Amino acid sequence: MTTPTILDKIKTYKLEEIAAAKAVRPQDEIEAEAGDAPPVRPFGDALLQASKTGYGLIAEIKKASPSKGLIRQDFDPAALAEAYASGGATCLSVLTDTPSFQGAPEYLGQARAACDLPVLRKDFMYDPYQVAEARAWGADCILIIMASVSDAQALELEEAATRWGMDALIEVHNREELDRAHTLNSNMIGINNRDLNTFETSLDTTRKLAKFVAPDGLIVSESGLSTPDDLAEMARYGARSFLIGETLMRADDVAQATRDLLANPMKAGGV
Repeated sequence: MTTPTILDKIKTYKLEEIAAAKAVRPQDEIEAEAGDAPPVRPFGDALLQASKTGYGLIAEIKKASPSKGLIRQDFDPAALAEAYASGGATCLSVLTDTPSFQGAPEYLGQARAACDLPVLRKDFMYDPYQVAEARAWGADCILIIMASVSDAQALELEEAATRWGMDALIEVHNREELDRAHTLNSNMIGINNRDLNTFETSLDTTRKLAKFVAPDGLIVSESGLSTPDDLAEMARYGARSFLIGETLMRADDVAQATRDLLANPMKAGGV
């Protein structure tokens, strides 16, 4: 019998969480709340526009992680969102998973209210109920992790996002997942440099996979990125948007760290 991976363990408790949430708040109730949420902010378009002249940055608000434990002691989602926005971030990613990342739904609302940036609900999504939840909390985009869902689930989640006017970031970390991602409508492909089974990171993942992304794909390189040189290196492979959390979350001055990271973008089409 194989040992459950971190992803397996997360999926087990996440499905229990979804069932419990449905018991407390039925689908029609959460959908009514989603319908009353503030208008969606354009997530993918914001990244696309930013990447034409500089880099698109999805700056992550993350208190902890399974592999690193507590990342930031003085954790204030609203203040962090303001700092990211003033530092030049394009979008935000907010962890809403509690057991593994010490995230919370209210963090998403607090961050979004503090700035004008579009916000991704960063969580492990399995059910359209969670998509309605995300919209009810104010999210503008969801994450679909191909390693964690079937093709049918991925399509169901994407269709739910479309229904609510939201974007979907499709996350992959190998060629098989990328090929599966190409069957979906979203052209926003997140290449995760972190192996979700071992939690080890390697920028080679983006180097290897970027060339196989469809020509109209918007590549977001995720994880393991910490310096302007890292970003320039990934840009050489066609990734001009990035999802970065830990490096910025550990900075004393988050706004300045964000500014420094984005200061010298490689010109589009440059080598």
